[in-house]
Amino acid sequence: MASQIPSFRGLTSMTLSEAWRRLQPLPMGNFLFSKMIGMRIPYSGSIGATVLELSDGHAKIELKDRRAVRNHLNCIHAIALVNLGELCTGLAVFHKLDGKAKGIVTGLRIEYLKKARGTITATADVAIPQDPGKHEFEVAGELRDASGETVARVWAQWQVKM
Repeated sequence: MASQIPSFRGLTSMTLSEAWRRLQPLPMGNFLFSKMIGMRIPYSGSIGATVLELSDGHAKIELKDRRAVRNHLNCIHAIALVNLGELCTGLAVFHKLDGKAKGIVTGLRIEYLKKARGTITATADVAIPQDPGKHEFEVAGELRDASGETVARVWAQWQVKM
């Protein structure tokens, strides 16, 4: 079994979709993939979210409620939520582009609907432009608590050069 698990050094040289494809079926594969993302994108990794689903134009990520992401009001901090939303939208975009493009967030907005407590799940779905060149498009993400209630909505403006 150990021979099937690539080293972190090997993982960090893989494309996003290749690393997901290799790790996701393994025991703790989602956890390992999420740690790899944290190594590649340290600030996004600071919230300790776990990628649950990833495909072209789709991502689903989970953030467990814990002291490290809480604020003084005993709920998940607003910036941890926006970080979760930005990460989710970015993974939905870049799984499809898979190393064939570069991109950056040029705008980010969030609407907070209620205090976020407990495990929060972020989802994002997007249709990605296929033509070569520079594209700018908005990706919406939904953040829900364990009961399924929406706690926040995020919109990330992505600029991508293919």
